[in-house]
Amino acid sequence: MSGKMSVTKFTHTGDLFLKKYNVAIAGATGAVGVEFIKLLQERDFPLGSLKLLASHRSAGKTMDFKGEKLVVEELTESSFEGIDIAFFSAGGGRSKEYANAAVKSGALVIDNSSAFRMDPGVPLVVPEVNPEDIEWNKGIIANPNCSTIILLMAVTPLIRLQKVKRIIVSTYQAASGAGAAAMQELIDQSRQVLDGEEATKNSFPHQIAFNLFSHNTTIADDGYNEEERKMIFESRKILHDDALMISATCVRVPVLRAHSESVNIEFDGERPTLDAIRSALAAFPNVRLVDDRVANYFPMPLDASGIDETLVGRIRYDLSNPNAIDLFVCGDQILKGAALNGYQIAEEWIRQQSAFV
Repeated sequence: MSGKMSVTKFTHTGDLFLKKYNVAIAGATGAVGVEFIKLLQERDFPLGSLKLLASHRSAGKTMDFKGEKLVVEELTESSFEGIDIAFFSAGGGRSKEYANAAVKSGALVIDNSSAFRMDPGVPLVVPEVNPEDIEWNKGIIANPNCSTIILLMAVTPLIRLQKVKRIIVSTYQAASGAGAAAMQELIDQSRQVLDGEEATKNSFPHQIAFNLFSHNTTIADDGYNEEERKMIFESRKILHDDALMISATCVRVPVLRAHSESVNIEFDGERPTLDAIRSALAAFPNVRLVDDRVANYFPMPLDASGIDETLVGRIRYDLSNPNAIDLFVCGDQILKGAALNGYQIAEEWIRQQSAFV
């Protein structure tokens, strides 16, 4: 059977033809690629056909989709003929190598790597935050870093409430951020350590089981690692605020899935009331307020795993700064931090296209 699932190209509803979109997933066998497949399978996406793409090592494998076995094809420059939307989650190198070929074939590329995020000609989008930036794309839309997305889901409603001057964020990042092999490494190392064996390290430079360490990305001359720099510069781009002061410290923790962040937000002037802050967060799309002081129940990565919403809580005044607050955020790194955000970009792009029909 071919790796491309054929479905009727158009459906008729009332007096309008609703277009179906041919979709390709580059990096289909990875953790985020698998999540893209699940989203397309479980949600009401106007899918015409689906093509699964990966490296030559994975070519020929089959993956289940709506009762069919789809064959994974090798990613090449000719893979995108007839494709309308191409989700890329195969790493920055593959994005740089093949994204432009997809655009030339007529596809919209939604790229989950860091390849194009800071390109001034490429929109960097969180649909709840800056959907209007989708409109000026030139064939590629970048999906932000997972930690950036989770941060902005909590910060944006407060920025809209009152101007923010400075953000200090510390992350507690799950193994899922490093891919499926890293998640398995956490599981395997946990068993090894509990059995009194030496932990085998492959995906991470240090033992992740029962440990935490500075995020395993390259550290620049200024002392900030790559993950921290992404949070700083991507946030400014998405918010269109180059003057926003942000300081980040990113740490790996022995959590399987879902990132957590401790955030200090300083407003430009007197801070809003806690009631106003809670109301703004509760009203923001895909944010769930989890802030029960009586029960001492606040956002946890376990609760955030496998759900769409970003959890926000531990909301309190900063006792050291009369204009600042503190809060705690958890979000599923594979869903909202990656595949779900890309999926939402595609949905919003389709809505914007339909507006011109």
